[in-house]
Amino acid sequence: MASHTKPGTAAKLNRARRPKLRIKKGDLVQVITGTKAERGGDRGKTGRVIAVYPERSRVLVEGINRITKHVKPGATASGSRAGGIETHEAPIHISNVALVDPTTNTPTRVRVRTEVVERDGRSKTVRTRVAVRSGEDIS
Repeated sequence: MASHTKPGTAAKLNRARRPKLRIKKGDLVQVITGTKAERGGDRGKTGRVIAVYPERSRVLVEGINRITKHVKPGATASGSRAGGIETHEAPIHISNVALVDPTTNTPTRVRVRTEVVERDGRSKTVRTRVAVRSGEDIS
């Protein structure tokens, strides 16, 4: 079946749709959507980012979006595995979490500030993440 687009166009479109992720591994984030914690949900809870999946626009947050998995007993490469019910974190979409401002401990948006720094006679562009709410640099 013939395609009506130029070769390589689909790859360009997919690249253009992928959002820039301003949340990194180790950041403290807060869940800003979903059911309230009083009703059994995760909204308002905070946790550290364990992993970032940029191709799926998702993050794995410690203690957030916990799921129950039924595991069958069996042998693995590292030894035998006991079966039973395990709970662990599942990835959550990056739009549903916000970075926690280091000074005010409230959720904030992230801006990127670019500066030109002179080192050893060379000019180098340095990108720094900045909390929008307080203007404080994020490590």
